[in-house]
Amino acid sequence: MSEEDRQRWNSRYREGTQAREPSGFLRSLSDQLPRTGRALDVAGGTGHDALWLAQRGLEVTLLDISDVALERAAAAARQAGVALRTQRVDVEGEPLPAGPYALVLCLNFLWRPLFAAVPQVLAPGGLLVFSQPTRANLQRHPHPSARFLLEEGELPRLVQGLELVSYTEGWTEEGRHEARLVASRPR
Repeated sequence: MSEEDRQRWNSRYREGTQAREPSGFLRSLSDQLPRTGRALDVAGGTGHDALWLAQRGLEVTLLDISDVALERAAAAARQAGVALRTQRVDVEGEPLPAGPYALVLCLNFLWRPLFAAVPQVLAPGGLLVFSQPTRANLQRHPHPSARFLLEEGELPRLVQGLELVSYTEGWTEEGRHEARLVASRPR
């Protein structure tokens, strides 16, 4: 991402003051997710999902390009009384922090080369949880634009070196057409 993109995201997060709930998809996986170990939330914004994971007992590192988002996440973690490590990283140009991670979470961010990096930072048995709208989403919503959407059926083909645990694609309760995946690094 460019400096212009980072500033755009900073502006967007400055304007948005409403706290968000953790992802319904993530919460639906509660019984499958680890409760100990390290977790990495990639492009996690203000940390609503990272905080939920930290409250469950994980040592979470939140990555984002926006300084404003990371500051808000750190403040929310302090208020909630949980530890949260924040790190400004442009994952489109910088490597992921070294693992191993019991969980890598990436919701609503698509950078296809990221899929090659995830197996290298996951611990054996570690999980990748990923969700992103598909092109079908444009039938009801103008955003995100096609550039940031998966082709229908594309997601399982992007995941290499991991075992598919679950995969769904369709309209969600929130009214978005998403591809959702959980994959595991073989032990």
